[in-house]
Amino acid sequence: MYLTDYKLEGNLLPIYTYPEPVLSQVAKPVTVFDQALRDLVRDMLYTMYHAPGIGLAAPQIGLSQRLFVVDVDYDRDETEEADGSVGVAFSNLRPMVLINPKFTRKAGETTSKEGCLSVPDVYEEVTRAETVVVEYQDLDGKPHTMEADELLAICLQHENDHLEGIVFIDRLSPLKKKFFKQKLIKEKKRL
Repeated sequence: MYLTDYKLEGNLLPIYTYPEPVLSQVAKPVTVFDQALRDLVRDMLYTMYHAPGIGLAAPQIGLSQRLFVVDVDYDRDETEEADGSVGVAFSNLRPMVLINPKFTRKAGETTSKEGCLSVPDVYEEVTRAETVVVEYQDLDGKPHTMEADELLAICLQHENDHLEGIVFIDRLSPLKKKFFKQKLIKEKKRL
């Protein structure tokens, strides 16, 4: 279900990168549906669009909560401002928020190249279900069911992994997983 009243405004939130401990924890269910949750979702969407990414889960901003935002349809174009600086214009925004998601069906198999805001500059082939059915709650706590395929199905599975304490490199072969984890830990120590 798309957020129909979303306006591109909010605050940029810090994005946690591997190996931050919150990225390895199973997130806790959301139980309070209030203005603070709405503000959080607004800021998560703002952060996702500006990162830029097509999905962002609460653990990626340091919160152990079972929610994520996605938008696989938007367009992001660089613009030249009057003063000669470069700006960004967004169009075709179709944001979604899924709270306490639960997959009830996965079918087929597809492999595609994935990246992650919490694992910068790493892009690898990951195999996931081709189609999914997911039950979730909206910002008011109302239940919904959605069927997805193609990029949306991949994105939903990727973001839900964050709620389970899984980053996408955990889905790679043991050798690749070890290589990237060591590389990312070494880079993090250098900073």
